Amino acid sequence: MDKKKVVVGMSGGVDSSVAAWLLKEQGYEVIGVTMQIWQEEQESVLEENGGCCGLSAVEDARRVAQMLGIPYYVMNFKTEFKKNVIDYFVAEYLRGRTPNPCIACNRYVKWESLLKRSMDIGADYIATGHYARVMRLKNGRYAVCKSATAAKDQTYALYNLTQRQLAHTLMPVGDYTKEEIRAIAQEIGLKTANKPDSQEICFIPDNDYAAFIEREAKGKVPPAGNFVTANGQVLGQHKGITHYTIGQRKGLGIALGTPMFVTKIRPQANEVVLGGNEDVFGDVVYANNVNFMSIPDLEGEMEVTAKIRYSHKGAPCTVHKAGDGRVMCRFHEPVRAVTPGQAVVFYDGDVVVGGGCII
Repeated sequence: MDKKKVVVGMSGGVDSSVAAWLLKEQGYEVIGVTMQIWQEEQESVLEENGGCCGLSAVEDARRVAQMLGIPYYVMNFKTEFKKNVIDYFVAEYLRGRTPNPCIACNRYVKWESLLKRSMDIGADYIATGHYARVMRLKNGRYAVCKSATAAKDQTYALYNLTQRQLAHTLMPVGDYTKEEIRAIAQEIGLKTANKPDSQEICFIPDNDYAAFIEREAKGKVPPAGNFVTANGQVLGQHKGITHYTIGQRKGLGIALGTPMFVTKIRPQANEVVLGGNEDVFGDVVYANNVNFMSIPDLEGEMEVTAKIRYSHKGAPCTVHKAGDGRVMCRFHEPVRAVTPGQAVVFYDGDVVVGGGCII
């Protein structure tokens, strides 16, 4: 029987490097690929500070591939990344929402585009260094399941993958803790063994979202407007809605004698609503663009644990359909800073049931 061919997305980091080694050890025919997504050559140098697909990533990944004795290519995904990640990111902020670009990148670039090109060159699978596992459930469906290490679990950003994508995906790192992965890297002599994890959004290495949006949106950025209370009382001036997100307290640039938090962004009125800490909590969340993973569809209501952001530990809630392709999630206890544009992801134990975009 021919060995199965797998294309490993290599970011130059320790996780994807060890993923390639593990798959080679398991007998797969492994091809290493780095996805070229940076938009301008001079900007890519900035990504040496932590971006996952900059020039330094290419050099690190190339060295690892050479050491592992596997073919290595750089594939150009600039157009797909610009359209599905950067343009989406900017448009969402202009609408007063806070997007998660990694979710969009995973679904439309790392999977949809990479999988298509990989299948075109005869690959059976694509693989990544994500801390997650792909499992085939008893009902025949594929689902993403939590990794062996809760501290690094990355399932939240993978809820949007399709059944076809999951059927052709391997995630070998999901069975290990980060410490075990670093230990394997050291043992086999990888230079990336102690490379720090990237923290920032890869295309904004300085973390200044507002400045990035201003550059990209070319004159479409809303001007300064009013901070208001929920009932419309003007409290002062904000710098522009792209500078704020729900739950934010620091960097508001306004002193009111008591801690105030962003509770809502109203793009049509160009207003940022401020309130007390108690105003940031709510127990009902609506979501659209829902993707069900472990089940074909939602019938009736379901008790799940739901996460409303990547860093959220998750909380019990009841989810049911709400018409027009939406779902409604009612949390058993109020959760903090429900943010339009972020994802709400549903879990049944370790298994991702599905998720959607908070509206």
